[in-house]
Amino acid sequence: MRMRRLGPSGLYVSELALGAMTFGMRKWGCDEETATALVHRYLDAGGNFIDTADAYGSSEEICGRAVRGRRSDVVLGTKFGLPVGRGPHDRGTGRKHIVAACESSLRRLGTDYIDLYWVHVDDTATPLEETIAALDDLVRAGKVLYTGASNLRSYRLMKALSISDRTGAGRFIAFQGQYNLIVRTLEREHFRLLADEGLGFVGWSPLAAGMLTGKIKPGADIADTRLGQREVAFDALVKNEHGFRVAAAVRKAAAEVGCSPAQLALAWQRGRPVDSVIVGARTMAQLDDNLASLDVVIPPEVAAELERETALPDEYPGTFIDIFQGWLRGDERPA
Repeated sequence: MRMRRLGPSGLYVSELALGAMTFGMRKWGCDEETATALVHRYLDAGGNFIDTADAYGSSEEICGRAVRGRRSDVVLGTKFGLPVGRGPHDRGTGRKHIVAACESSLRRLGTDYIDLYWVHVDDTATPLEETIAALDDLVRAGKVLYTGASNLRSYRLMKALSISDRTGAGRFIAFQGQYNLIVRTLEREHFRLLADEGLGFVGWSPLAAGMLTGKIKPGADIADTRLGQREVAFDALVKNEHGFRVAAAVRKAAAEVGCSPAQLALAWQRGRPVDSVIVGARTMAQLDDNLASLDVVIPPEVAAELERETALPDEYPGTFIDIFQGWLRGDERPA
């Protein structure tokens, strides 16, 4: 498995990260014995990047025990910001919660430092200056090595980077967001911003909550899938007419390539500006199928067809600006 430098940092992560959201989750997840076996299989396959969060139930504790004895070989990332209690300071990105959340994650993970500490979701009620300063203090204290942001609008991400530049605080080294063949909206603004500012990108939900595994079809029984067992509000972003149309195109492309739909969807990511893709598994068969995607090569003609089926539609102001850029470069001239 190839290693990639994450953004402007000296941190190297494997091209596939292991997502731990399912660890310890009843009904739609897996027990600790299975989770530990998944972690060991992933590490033995050459992976080094594990992604969890304080809001994922017992996941942090399971991850901490699973990497015991191999901690120095692992890039351990966790997140804060989602509600973990009922109190006003049990959520968000204020200093009081950040400090408490970090201490709690360190304890649950059984480690004295977090490699990559992510803002899980934007908290528009808290000044970004407060969040950036609190995270910088954790880095200076040695409790956190690097910080990243997840699920922010592009202008908010740029504002956070500007605050770091203005105050001398450490910058985010990477952004984490949903990216797959159904949801490609990060291509509109975020990817250009990340390239301009030198940040890395880590993608979550590359299989679109299971929509791109080939199992989920209109009217089909999906009881044994995550969507069938636990559907949340933002699943509507992928479980819709467009999503089913893309899923059908992925099944067709996978048949042509000779791989599973999940492998095809993961292999597609390697041709995108993605440093690491988070794969989630609750069984060894799922993990092995995901790992096998590393050997899949998508022929140019198949990739071109996927692009035609899944590319973002035109929109304003992006398409308008792109047209005028062509005119300004002299590529085209207005009639």
